[in-house]
Amino acid sequence: MAWRRWPASRALLSVVAWMAVLAVLPWWLDLPLLLSLAASTVLLQHRLAGTHAAMIRRALRWGLPGMLFALQRSLGGDAMAWGAALLGALAGYTLLAGLEAWLDRELRRAPPAPPSPEWPELALAPSGPPARIIELQPVRWQPVADHPSDPLGGNVVCSDGHCRLATGECIDDVGDAVAFSVSGRWLIARLRDERSLLLWDRQRDRRYRLRRWQLVGWDGEQPWLGRGDDAMPLALPAVLGRDDEG
Repeated sequence: MAWRRWPASRALLSVVAWMAVLAVLPWWLDLPLLLSLAASTVLLQHRLAGTHAAMIRRALRWGLPGMLFALQRSLGGDAMAWGAALLGALAGYTLLAGLEAWLDRELRRAPPAPPSPEWPELALAPSGPPARIIELQPVRWQPVADHPSDPLGGNVVCSDGHCRLATGECIDDVGDAVAFSVSGRWLIARLRDERSLLLWDRQRDRRYRLRRWQLVGWDGEQPWLGRGDDAMPLALPAVLGRDDEG
């Protein structure tokens, strides 16, 4: 336990030694020394480390009694000298308190930290990403016999399962109808076996053939598919097992 008390004892001894030095020196040497310490805290307040600033403040607090003792000693040590020393202590500590309040003004202006939530609030707080209600847009199937219009321009001309777009691209084995997404990125075609779909992502030039899936609706440009009226629809990346794709 002795080694734990040593830092506190050393700090107390340093304070007593500092007071004794100022009490022995003439007051007209103590005063410029204390004023220089006060000036350093004001001029170097943003450069001084926290430990150094605290050390200077401690030197001012405990150095003032030493200087006042030297003052009363120089005045003769009588009752009038002690009265002058007490008046000096009142004025000195008032100025010192004002100086420290001015130096700590930024700490008082700092907004208080928000209170940390209690555990019931944490337990009831939602976790994970916010939920989004998805309202699927209905599918508009266009019979291939009516030369379906392409949102990207032109019409789709089909003959005997072979369809040709205005861009010159072709798809085969097409059944009775096709559907486009709103902007035309996706072309969905029913195939001749009536149990499969061809999904063509024309933006990425990728084609997918899905068997026993039905096009249920659109979420923006994303096709959603299902296996029946009672089954929950899924986005295409989930159907393909690629949930990270958009």
